[in-house]
Amino acid sequence: MDISLFSPNKEANFLQQYSNQIKINGLAAAIDMQSTNQQTQNSHTSTSRSSGSSEPCPAGTKWASRLLMECARAVSEKDSSKINHLLWMLNELASPYGDFEQKLASYFLQALFCKATDSGLRCYKTLTSVAEKSHSFDSARKLILKFQELSPWTTFGHVASNGAILEALEGETKLHIIDISNTLCTQWPTLLEALATRNDETPHLKLTVVVTASIVKSLMKEIGQRMEKFARLMGVPFEIKVISGLNNLGQLTKEDLGVQEDEAIAVNCIGALRRVEVAERGAVIRMFQSLRPRVVTVVEEEADLFSSSVNDDFVKYFEECLRFYTLYFDMLEESFVPTSNDRLMLERECMRSIIRVLGCDHHDHDDDKNGGEYERRERGNQWSDRLKAAFSRVGFSDDVVDDVKALLKRYRAGWALVLPPQGGGGGGGEEDIDQTGLYLTWKEEPAVWASIWKPSAN
Repeated sequence: MDISLFSPNKEANFLQQYSNQIKINGLAAAIDMQSTNQQTQNSHTSTSRSSGSSEPCPAGTKWASRLLMECARAVSEKDSSKINHLLWMLNELASPYGDFEQKLASYFLQALFCKATDSGLRCYKTLTSVAEKSHSFDSARKLILKFQELSPWTTFGHVASNGAILEALEGETKLHIIDISNTLCTQWPTLLEALATRNDETPHLKLTVVVTASIVKSLMKEIGQRMEKFARLMGVPFEIKVISGLNNLGQLTKEDLGVQEDEAIAVNCIGALRRVEVAERGAVIRMFQSLRPRVVTVVEEEADLFSSSVNDDFVKYFEECLRFYTLYFDMLEESFVPTSNDRLMLERECMRSIIRVLGCDHHDHDDDKNGGEYERRERGNQWSDRLKAAFSRVGFSDDVVDDVKALLKRYRAGWALVLPPQGGGGGGGEEDIDQTGLYLTWKEEPAVWASIWKPSAN
């Protein structure tokens, strides 16, 4: 996940105001609450507050997903009476400070309310503004390090990509890595260490960082200075360039990157391609191809939020979004202690992402100003279909696989590495699995996909 910072107190105030808006105003003035009050009261009593009811909701019951899906169907059908009834019920049951089910309900409730009232972009911008005003380099660094200490969600992609890049650029003296991600350069210290210990001459490394997430842009000056200091400490000749004036990745050109003929180029994309407009993805991949890179590494979270959007099927779209973020919330639930402030900030960032994905319609992103916040995720096999038009798939070496396995041993039980099927054959329920990439799974559910690509022979 993208890691952004929130001030818990400031955002809690905003969320409380938004929650009150749901309670007091309902969906809109045009929706009459009186017609559903009695029905809502009866349903609420039977599902939440009456422990003596014949149909209580005991701890551990997965009530949130059921109610959220029912509400999504009502939103899809534009059934205002049912929407109002279910949003009121969810608002009474949900809490960002409660148990797993209450938190899940709380964050998806905000997105459903935004979708039903066409207020997603306004809400998202407000949350982003709160985040940008209350974060700093030190707090970002602390949160990222804690997240990486307790979960391999991001470090999996870093280790896999670094291994592939080092192998592809071995023996080269002038390296140029184009980093298209919003991970605050947390991937690169270990790569600098590896370069410093190479047996041959230490190469010169130019790192070009392309940043599109607005919340990351303000941190890059401090990050760049620290990267330069660390490189000097490691004895690696190093320069860093930050490209942060883009609203979306589709605006990036070969000229912006300043590639030189004598450079060995690697393109590193972590969580970046999903923010490219679907219609522009082919053009962006062809631009990568024009750079003539030695290697392209792509890491994306495993969710299909594209297919159902094409068919304008909001229920299917919501169901997949709910599945993916439930997996992420479950990971946070078991990785962090319940009272962790870091966990709260990660959950709040996740809520902001859910609103961006579910609450903001496609037309909200049509102009360049909002383009950087567009998001349509695809699964590994879908990205493969796009990438193979310009590149050839490459399997991970045994050494890189061993490095990833060693990484996962540092974390709690539940994480696993899924390798490509032997012989590259699909079938037997493997039609959704990319045949060359690596998958990080949580409780046997694919969470993150990593892959390597090289220019096609033709």
